[in-house]
Order: sequence, then C-alpha cells, then structure tokens
Amino acid sequence: MVKKFVRKIGVLSLGKITGVIYAIMGLIIGAVITLTSLTVGSMMYGQEAGGMLFGAGAIIALPIFYGVLGFIGGVITALVFNAVTGVIGGLELEVEDTGK
Repeated sequence: MVKKFVRKIGVLSLGKITGVIYAIMGLIIGAVITLTSLTVGSMMYGQEAGGMLFGAGAIIALPIFYGVLGFIGGVITALVFNAVTGVIGGLELEVEDTGK
C-alpha cells in the first residue's frame, strides 16, 4: 500500500459533481412529493388537479433548486478544503496498485 496526499480539489469539478448528485436527490424527493400530493389530494378533496399541479411543480423545481444549492455547496467545500490543506497539509489516502 502506498500513502498519497490530496492537496487540492478542483473547485468547479467538485461543484459539478455535488450539483448533479443533489439534482438527482431533488428528483427523487420531487417524485415522492408528487405521488404523495396525488394520493392525499384525491383522498381528501376528491380532486387530483390541485395535487397534479403541486406535484408537477415539485418534480420540476426541486431538482433545479437542489442542483444549484449542491453546486454552490460543492464550490464552497472545495474552496475551504483547499485553504485548510494549504495550512495543515493534505488529506492522507492509502492506495493499492491492483496491477491492471
């Protein structure tokens, strides 16, 4: 095993990765809200139109909202990581060469 150090993270790279991960989570949460609003709306009010409108908004807006916040959070995390590693050193990783 070889010890390696991560000393710097690409700011935009981490921002894009976290943005996509959070957008996927927003899509899943939006789908759950859509199904819930359709079910509860039809059970309580006997109408699905309001639930469909709210659900459609959730399944469109949440991935965008979560994706943007994930991107911003990733950028901030990379900036803070790079600043901290500049002062105290890198993140130690142990890697193994598999021979492939």
